[in-house]
Amino acid sequence: MTEPLVDRMREFGETIFAEMSALAVRTGSINLGQGFPDSGPAQGVLDAAIEAIRSGANQYPPGPGLPELREAVAAQRLERYGLSYDPATEVFVTVGATEGIASAVLALVEPGDEVLVFEPYYDSYAAVIALAGAVRRPVTLRPVEGRFTFDPDELRAAVGPRTRAILVNSPHNPAGTVFTRAELETIAAVCREHDLVAITDEVYEYLTFDDAEHIPLATLDGMRERTVSISSAGKSFSVTGWKTGWVTAPAPYVRAVQTVKQFLTFTVSAPYQRAVAYALANEAQWVEELRKSLQAKRDRLVTGLEAAGFVAYRPQGTYFVQVDIRPLGFTDGIELARALPEKAGVVAIPTQVFYDNAETGAHFVRFAFCKKDEVIDEAVERLARLR
Repeated sequence: MTEPLVDRMREFGETIFAEMSALAVRTGSINLGQGFPDSGPAQGVLDAAIEAIRSGANQYPPGPGLPELREAVAAQRLERYGLSYDPATEVFVTVGATEGIASAVLALVEPGDEVLVFEPYYDSYAAVIALAGAVRRPVTLRPVEGRFTFDPDELRAAVGPRTRAILVNSPHNPAGTVFTRAELETIAAVCREHDLVAITDEVYEYLTFDDAEHIPLATLDGMRERTVSISSAGKSFSVTGWKTGWVTAPAPYVRAVQTVKQFLTFTVSAPYQRAVAYALANEAQWVEELRKSLQAKRDRLVTGLEAAGFVAYRPQGTYFVQVDIRPLGFTDGIELARALPEKAGVVAIPTQVFYDNAETGAHFVRFAFCKKDEVIDEAVERLARLR
């Protein structure tokens, strides 16, 4: 039998997250690979979901999303960033940020168009660009003075006559970078000069550390009208399994995204939408305590990784720490990640799978710190065996 999978998807097999999580289960290893927290949300958020189910919110909600969630998202964008969106026409609910990104790319990018992405990139970006029949053009993030950033000249050089969009993830997974205002101004200038659409993945918008500030690209001059901003509840409220996200954009872009999304999943879980609307309106202090807790966990893991012999890059946001494995005598992240369960009883993610230029990222591995302190402590104790 011939291979039934279409050509444009043949480079994509099982996701690295599924592979590594299965490896963790199979070997009984500590899973510092996939980014899901091992503690739950605020009790009020759980109660809101349960009450929504008990009160009968169990049928199809409106396709664009429940009005109360769209209003809560619009209120959050206005209060936090000064961005005004009409909840009726400029806010749209999706099955997590992943579907929002997929719907945006499929709606706005034609076959043969080019999409700029910063590598290492979240793996769904490459897959959805391929599904759209488009071409990805990577711009590499490299360590400079302890954080990953890009060369503005490389960004400008990546733009060609078929470039249609740029996909921007900040706070950035997996690099942990929060783009500065100057970096965002460079991206915005490229978008304005070349009439590009910006699709922004902002799922870690609340989870920044130290003095790093999340600045939505849409707040910069001339960018609101060309930016499709995407976020979700999963990371902010520790409900990654609820898959409730949203798009904010000018009405024509929202209509385009809705045209695609309605034929993917049609609508989003009604009880979770109600609970997330409650969370956005009522649990800001809980999220702030989560942020502080994660910053402490980051420091705990970084200290342990450095003691184990890795070069660790202290992230400015997200759930993840990037490490350079070469000081321990390793050069291939995939090889090390697959061997780590046997060597140390820990699972990580090899960063090179998130690059087009795999050799550039071959010596990086990603560890997650969104875990209980005792789990982090046990993991770094095991990793110390590598020395």
